[in-house]
Amino acid sequence: MSLDRYRHIVVEGPIGVGKTSFARRLAERLNGELLLEAPQENPFLEKFYREGSRHALATQLFFLFQRVEQLRGLTQFDFFERHVVCDFLLDKDPLFARLTLSDDEYALYRNIFDHVQPQAPQPDLVILLQAPTPVLFERIKRRGIAMEQGISEEYLERLAESYSRAFYDYDAAPLLIVNTEALNPVDRESDFDLLLERIAAMRSRREFFNIA
Repeated sequence: MSLDRYRHIVVEGPIGVGKTSFARRLAERLNGELLLEAPQENPFLEKFYREGSRHALATQLFFLFQRVEQLRGLTQFDFFERHVVCDFLLDKDPLFARLTLSDDEYALYRNIFDHVQPQAPQPDLVILLQAPTPVLFERIKRRGIAMEQGISEEYLERLAESYSRAFYDYDAAPLLIVNTEALNPVDRESDFDLLLERIAAMRSRREFFNIA
């Protein structure tokens, strides 16, 4: 089993699906660089989860500038030397913005996004992790991050639907969509190996992986 053709891999998915934990495991297995979003550094995020739209624009812009800065370094990275695994795709940033901002705020955000978006290389593979909303909700409650405990199932449902719409037409890179309802590649070694085998076996630009 070889993943050598995938030098730049992005793991994506809604809150609670396990994308960061899986990205960590994948980078470790590949002996690669790990590039993670850093929500704990966003001073507006807890306020957004607590009070909603009042802090949505500030939250979104902080994340945008943070991710742009993180991705600038990829233009100088030698992908032949090491793998890079990221747990965010800048192309999906407008997804959250459209979900949380008013029309006027979104227009402002979109203008800024178009001006600051870096010319970062497209990934060789995007892995989109999915799970039903009740599963996401339970995982969030179980991991017990304080500022996430106010997230509602309604918000998670809207977020999951937004991800589905955003990636429905995504074709900038090969895409593997993975249903993690019954698959646990973070905590079960056998499931992690199974998913890596599925990745290595990909032959088309868009594939799905689901186990009963």
